[in-house]
Amino acid sequence: MTDVTRQPPLRRLAPALPLVIFAALAGLFWYALRGGDPSLLPSALLGKPVPEFTLPPLAELSGADGKDVPGLASTDLAQGEPNIVNVFASWCVECQAEHPLLVALAQQKGIRLYGIDYKDDSGSARRFLGRYGNPYARVGADTSGRTAIDFGVYGVPETYVVTGDGKIAYRHVGPLTESAIRDKILPLLQPPASKPQG
Repeated sequence: MTDVTRQPPLRRLAPALPLVIFAALAGLFWYALRGGDPSLLPSALLGKPVPEFTLPPLAELSGADGKDVPGLASTDLAQGEPNIVNVFASWCVECQAEHPLLVALAQQKGIRLYGIDYKDDSGSARRFLGRYGNPYARVGADTSGRTAIDFGVYGVPETYVVTGDGKIAYRHVGPLTESAIRDKILPLLQPPASKPQG
């Protein structure tokens, strides 16, 4: 009769422990990105100036007036009026889902909506905007992804509200919703209420 030495149960599970820890951390990260409140993701740039950048226009993109849509630079975001910057890509499924909301938002009076096309092929981006509509007054082509990294983008889509003096006032991670536009974005675009004199 052979004497088989049994290992303690915890010792048998030791090789799987790193995998279990990784899976738990990945699950928490995924929840924070998609299942939880996206606004809870930290942003070191809130209240600070947008990073300096100059992006070329999306090649051969024309507006409804037939003129070329200009590129985007940080100086365009500090012209005295608040504006919205949306980071998108043609290959992003969630960008397609939020796009009708952006088109509707751009049709509202006084809205300045700009786009940053993230790591995209220019032909694919033009087809995307041709199919779904171009809500952007300016579109910068961020082919290297450097500008998005400087903004702190985790993944597309992301949307920022920038104050008239070029500071980031709000960041929305993931696809926009009607409630986020109504409750978070639009109030930041309104001029401050004037106090009654008296």
